[in-house]
Amino acid sequence: MENNKEIRSALISVYNKEYLERVVKLLNELGITIYSTGGTFNHINQLGIEATPVESLTSYPSILGGRVKTLHPKVFGGILARRFNTEDAGDMSKYEIPSIDLVIVDLYPFEDTVKAGVSHDEIIENIDIGGISLIRAAAKNYNDVLVVPSAYYFEELIQLLESKRGATDLADRKRFAVLAYELTSHYDTMIFEYIKADEPVRTFKQSIPHPRVLRYGENPHQEGTYYGKLDEVFEQIHGKAISYNNLVDIDAAIGLISEFEEPTFVVMKHTNACGVASRPKLVDAWKDALAGDPVSAFGGVLICNSTVDEETANEIDKIFFEVILAPAYEDGALEKLRTKKNRIILVSKSFDFGKNQFKSLLNGVIEQSKDEHMENPNDWTNTTTEKPDEQEAEDLVFANKIVKHFKSNAIALAKNKQLVAGGIGQTSRVDALKQAITKAKTFEFDLKGAVMASDAFFPFSDSVELANKEGINAVIQPGGSKRDQESIDYCNEHSMRMVFTGFRHFKH
Repeated sequence: MENNKEIRSALISVYNKEYLERVVKLLNELGITIYSTGGTFNHINQLGIEATPVESLTSYPSILGGRVKTLHPKVFGGILARRFNTEDAGDMSKYEIPSIDLVIVDLYPFEDTVKAGVSHDEIIENIDIGGISLIRAAAKNYNDVLVVPSAYYFEELIQLLESKRGATDLADRKRFAVLAYELTSHYDTMIFEYIKADEPVRTFKQSIPHPRVLRYGENPHQEGTYYGKLDEVFEQIHGKAISYNNLVDIDAAIGLISEFEEPTFVVMKHTNACGVASRPKLVDAWKDALAGDPVSAFGGVLICNSTVDEETANEIDKIFFEVILAPAYEDGALEKLRTKKNRIILVSKSFDFGKNQFKSLLNGVIEQSKDEHMENPNDWTNTTTEKPDEQEAEDLVFANKIVKHFKSNAIALAKNKQLVAGGIGQTSRVDALKQAITKAKTFEFDLKGAVMASDAFFPFSDSVELANKEGINAVIQPGGSKRDQESIDYCNEHSMRMVFTGFRHFKH
């Protein structure tokens, strides 16, 4: 098998012709015969470069409104023929099939067409058939043929042709074949996801290009890579490269802040909120969020849902944090925040994160619909004789939003739309409450008048008993325990208010 191959002929069929000029001029300079199709042929001719229309090779015009142009034995035979196979050589001679050594394709933009929200018929017409078949054929025969599957790789092709004067070796051809199958795999997955729609097809398929190699994974001895387009979610305007742990915290922070409409600040640490507050003025929301746990806030991720003004930035700048994410910043605020060169400053964008989430597990993947449900007072069942007053109801809503995003088992204590303390990730619910009470007392919060939210039901009455002893008199929980009545009876006996939502919010 010959390793080095001289390119004598090329077939070009591209959707994106913007960067084609340098390629075809170089091919012409190297004396490479160019075959081309339809609009690509016309474009090359307009550049003053000689090319042969593929119709003259196949003796068939483009038919069916352009759906069939290259699907012909004289095209695919020239690509798939094994150059040192005598039987293949005989067929090529018998049927007058010319060898094609280089295939350059840029597919119809199916994915962009779907995103544009055009009609179903237009989307279907943007499913490329001939182009993707050319790519697959050329990639299969990478022993003899070089395939360039996208305009994205034109620059790399130019460098290769210039450095080797129109020749390639097996390593070159194999690398481009890998890129080709990566692209066709992604293209087919996008088509499958669109066509499938709501059909009950239980096959897990994901194709996420654009890898970003991170400094390391969760720990320095682990490798880390992010797959996706972060610039669709936020714009980084300052600071060092974002780390694996930063991304995990940012994801959790976005999930929590999306629950709030009024000006709210969240301090996130290891995917759990250590400070949350909602206030009419953002600076007050920041101060009260920080007060919830000023120790844990050190090195945290900050997120808010309002424009950061200069007054707020001056307060934020007093502590060390790694990341801040906000929809906008006043000029004076940015000037202040940029004084630390490594501080990561992000501008959030509106983005649809989809309805499902998944993660690797054992030897497979588990997938579920996202927990997008959030109960409001109209959904509650008042289980006790006394009902929450207006302030308690507001705080119960606030606390319930937060506990939904805590790791289970979880308790959130809140007062006046401020997270007073959280009990997070405990093996029992009463332990989560004890943790929250201890933390609240550490930072000298008065729990009298605070409310308690639980992510799941109370299996016993011990949690409401302990809460009552600390001055907490309003509780929100899903309900559903066989022993719910014990908690209800205790609350009634001690003039507590308790509502059931009917929705559990486990998070692991």
